[in-house]
Amino acid sequence: MLATAEPPAERKRPWWAHLYVQVLVAIALGAVIGHVWPDVGTSLKPLGDGFIKLVKMIIAPVIFLTLVTGIAGIKDLAEVGRVALKAFVYFLFFSTLALIIGMIVANVVQPGAGLAIDPATLDGGAVSDYAAKAHDVSLQGFLLDIIPDSLVSPLVGENILQVLLVSILTGVAIVLVGEPAKPVLTMLDRLSAIVFRIVGLLMRLAPIGAFGAIAFTVGNYGVESLANLAELVGLFYLTAALFVIVVLGTVARLTGFSIFKLIRYLKAELLLVLGTSSSEAALPALIGKMERAGCDKAVVGLVVPTGYSFNLDGTNIYMTLAALFIAQATGIDLSIGEQIALLAVAMLSSKGAAGVTGAGFITLAATLSIVPAVPVAGMALILGIDRFMSECRSLTNFIGNAVATVVVARWEGQLDRTKLDAAMNGRLDDIDSELPPAAKVDAR
Repeated sequence: MLATAEPPAERKRPWWAHLYVQVLVAIALGAVIGHVWPDVGTSLKPLGDGFIKLVKMIIAPVIFLTLVTGIAGIKDLAEVGRVALKAFVYFLFFSTLALIIGMIVANVVQPGAGLAIDPATLDGGAVSDYAAKAHDVSLQGFLLDIIPDSLVSPLVGENILQVLLVSILTGVAIVLVGEPAKPVLTMLDRLSAIVFRIVGLLMRLAPIGAFGAIAFTVGNYGVESLANLAELVGLFYLTAALFVIVVLGTVARLTGFSIFKLIRYLKAELLLVLGTSSSEAALPALIGKMERAGCDKAVVGLVVPTGYSFNLDGTNIYMTLAALFIAQATGIDLSIGEQIALLAVAMLSSKGAAGVTGAGFITLAATLSIVPAVPVAGMALILGIDRFMSECRSLTNFIGNAVATVVVARWEGQLDRTKLDAAMNGRLDDIDSELPPAAKVDAR
């Protein structure tokens, strides 16, 4: 009997060919150019904007195809509802915990105490646009905005929640139709391979996008703008880091994996988020990475996009920390009752602004406009550093959604432990044969 020839060993890629290395180098170069030649850095903004637009172009199809094929593969509609319920319970608990942690840190450290700024001297016009957008955000408007104008319009729009609604309805309909819908499901599976290949191609442009975005940020705002409010920026980054390491790290350990190994597994995507200051830039890649890490496709399809709207840990920490900083800086002493009211309003407004571009700052404006004790004009104090803080918000939100996906998958018994361990320990070759095509492109 002839021996079966073993396939040739895959040649190890050089260090410079890894996506995370390219993105890291691009971020460093962009920061240098933005600092040394600010005008040049500012002019590179279209590179970052263009890359983010390219990624947003593919987000709706990725979510639609992942969720529809995932739900259709379950064939148990009760399970879909159960996954959604568990995800929302998780989101509500940890987003509320993030708000509380931001409030506790602000009260203990008192970052705004001693500034003694007169609210009347603040430039309210600088934040008027954000306040106007916040005024348009309401629970009723938010709920109605989930309903699209047509069945196909979400696929060419930017509202993730509309895409979720249409995807769930389509997946449920395929399950109910049964056998006659199988050709449609087969077509969607094949279309998924093409769309994920497009994702892989777009990710090759990530270093260019990160380079342009960071060059603009440093060139336009300048590192010097951090000096006056360095304590608040540093405190926010430290609080977010402790939230990730202690809170999410504990959750990860209880679920059976290491938060540090997860961060290492997602290093390329995290660097992309850092460079572009947008967690949406890495959303399609996150979906592929969580699937290859052993999370069921339907769980990934439900948890990741929904988490991008409702599981914003970094944004929630920022909201209470920034609101209390403004109160302290303007000499406003909030009672415990007023702070609890602020937390309750922030909890609601953070959900009402889901899916709004620049949601962090707009949500803060919406919260302060409802809580009259803290002046909305006080947001002018942090307007100059918000860009630097948005990167930390995005990173924390991104990691939080990755952890949530694994946790919900485990709760549902839809987590492949072998794949998860291989992914967390860098043994990606062990699961390459089961990857969707695009996930193979930029996994390393």
